[in-house]
Amino acid sequence: MGGPIGALLGGFAGHFVIDRDKDGEEGGAGENQVAFTVGVIALGAKMAKADGVVTDDEVDAFKDVFKVPDGEMKNVARVFNLAKQDVAGYDAYAEQLAGMFKDNKQLLEDILDGLFHIAGADEMMHPKEEEYLANVARKFGFTDTEFQYIKARHVSSNKRNPYYVLGVTPDIANDALKSHYRKLVAENHPDKHIARGMPEEFIELANEKIAAINQAYDEIAKERGI
Repeated sequence: MGGPIGALLGGFAGHFVIDRDKDGEEGGAGENQVAFTVGVIALGAKMAKADGVVTDDEVDAFKDVFKVPDGEMKNVARVFNLAKQDVAGYDAYAEQLAGMFKDNKQLLEDILDGLFHIAGADEMMHPKEEEYLANVARKFGFTDTEFQYIKARHVSSNKRNPYYVLGVTPDIANDALKSHYRKLVAENHPDKHIARGMPEEFIELANEKIAAINQAYDEIAKERGI
């Protein structure tokens, strides 16, 4: 794996993500998981500096989502620190991931979800962080509207627009809404996330996404009486 992600792997002394690739899952899932893991860590490190300060909360956010043994956290921290100090801009990492997963937009959305989780670790979203996330989303090929839908899942539950969370407009008919909701639930089942390359250690992100989708649908269904 070349590019800035490959360069980070070259400086990675740990074995956690490297061993994963040795399993060589069919369809390149092992390589996808390596790229996903290192890409999220690298972009997370760059984003953590977007507001000028890397907080302990932002570093600890990896521990919440990235479920690895305590003995391996030092290796994740090493990649984080390498990326934080690297001269390559975040756009280089984003462009490499966008190229690798150009046919797997759902996985790129999973990466954005991981970055949003890190950004919200200190319970606030700095304007510079939101600007950073919007720029990464554009590099990934998402429209500004799609970015707003993704962002809607990561604001506090009492401030969420349920229609944005589901990625629909308020004029959607009830039958179409039900069909769209069932499709979202099927697409975002944890097993689907793993199948498209999300490491099992990030599966809490999938659970959070399903919870936001269910809450949004329940709110709309109650309002409509369906």
